[in-house]
Amino acid sequence: MSKRLKNTAVVIGGAGHVGLPLALVLASLGIKTYSYDLDADKVKKINSGEMPFMEEGGSEVLKQALFSGMFQATTDPKVIKKAFYIFVVIGTPVDEHLGPNPNTVVESIRRLSSYFASEHLLILRSTIFPGVTRRIEELLSKDFADVSVCYCPERILEGKALSEIYSLPQIIGARNDEIFKLANEVFQRIGVRSIYVSPEEAELAKLYTNVWRYIKFGIANQFWMMANSAGVDYEKIRLAIIDGYPRAADLPRAGFAAGPCLFKDTMQLSFFAQQSFALGHSAMMINEGTPGYLVSQLKKKFDLRSMTVGILGVAFKGDSDDTRSSLAFKLRKILLFEAKEVLMADPLVLDDRLLPQSEVIKRSDLLIIGAPHSKYRNLDCTKEVVDIWGITGRGPLI
Repeated sequence: MSKRLKNTAVVIGGAGHVGLPLALVLASLGIKTYSYDLDADKVKKINSGEMPFMEEGGSEVLKQALFSGMFQATTDPKVIKKAFYIFVVIGTPVDEHLGPNPNTVVESIRRLSSYFASEHLLILRSTIFPGVTRRIEELLSKDFADVSVCYCPERILEGKALSEIYSLPQIIGARNDEIFKLANEVFQRIGVRSIYVSPEEAELAKLYTNVWRYIKFGIANQFWMMANSAGVDYEKIRLAIIDGYPRAADLPRAGFAAGPCLFKDTMQLSFFAQQSFALGHSAMMINEGTPGYLVSQLKKKFDLRSMTVGILGVAFKGDSDDTRSSLAFKLRKILLFEAKEVLMADPLVLDDRLLPQSEVIKRSDLLIIGAPHSKYRNLDCTKEVVDIWGITGRGPLI
């Protein structure tokens, strides 16, 4: 295999939060990299040097990659033929019945398989349902016996991908030593240590990681509800617990637990466990029920039907512009039924439903923090603020 061939890569789904940072890192290593994506608007924006989402250091790295000529975004699948490394970051979505569709990634690979050639290394990168790697191996073995397949899950924190790709150990789920060695070569170039497991072990490792975080958030939110109902400040309790006590250092704040992965991956693991995942089900009930609990407590204290309620922050997490699966919108939907009027603002999100923060504060009788942006730490406001995170320092009691 020529060195030239190993210096080429394509990232399928390469305009997203996972794919684009990876493509930029590969390009910075001297690997000619193509970001292939179906979203023509994002591709155009990327090729003009503009990041389509928030990513620390992303704009500078993107401009450098474009200037070097080692990176290009495209909607043309023919670039797959030019690459040795094929990274796939197409996730497994949950359908309208809240069930995972394991065939999504398989069918995407099937549609693109005509562009494959011998000696390709296909690296599945984002969350997939257990067994998908084997299904793709079986699919490709019929016509592309020389294509190697492995599962190498990403574990980055959205918005900090460009730094964490260089620092986090890489799990490589490979069927044999030869495939592991091929995949390990590219991650060695990135400079991270690799952990060798089977594809099935890697698939579950990815799901377990996200679900473990989701369950921890569920515990924190349940604790917050219990403390709040007793008239006690959960955040003060949490700080007292973790102070100098390392065994509880990972006890999270209360807050909306949402985003494109945590709930979805808990659903996937439950489906995999044939709906016998009681802890996961409980976490989903608690986390998804947090906005409803919040409103039920507000109704006890305020006459919501006569009030305009403002939601500050609609991203799914703090200091992000990503609104996917944000529970702030679920909160809005509940409040639209209970309150006179509901207004929303977010300093980081572009959305036609949002108003300037100053206008929301001025017009609202009551404000709720919907996402814990650091900009809210010094919120200048005389209105009553409901802040279950405690980010504003006003206390999370309702």
